[in-house]
Amino acid sequence: MKISKGLVAVMGLALVSFTGTSVLADAMEDWQREVVQKVAAKQGYPRMAVARQIEGSAKVRLTVSADGTISNFEIVEATGEEVLDRSIPKLMERLSPLPALPAGHNEMSFVLPLTWSLD
Repeated sequence: MKISKGLVAVMGLALVSFTGTSVLADAMEDWQREVVQKVAAKQGYPRMAVARQIEGSAKVRLTVSADGTISNFEIVEATGEEVLDRSIPKLMERLSPLPALPAGHNEMSFVLPLTWSLD
């Protein structure tokens, strides 16, 4: 059995208010890519969930400070699987700090989709 941390990192970021220059948009895209990479590296698959072949998806609203610190998070859509839902706060601790926000941003909120799937 192959384990895949199916991170749906489409990051429905409610943040792209960049209707200006492509330099700013490029900086935001770079930041998003760095966040996706960090989440993929830090998101684990709980052993109990693997043993019981439990899969699930969740959505977490994050508030990030300029320095990348996760100042707040809220599970807006739980997986419904206790073992996976319990792992979300631990993941948030491992993720903080995220990369610093692009210049000009003091704080940002976005919804991070998370998926645990067994392939």
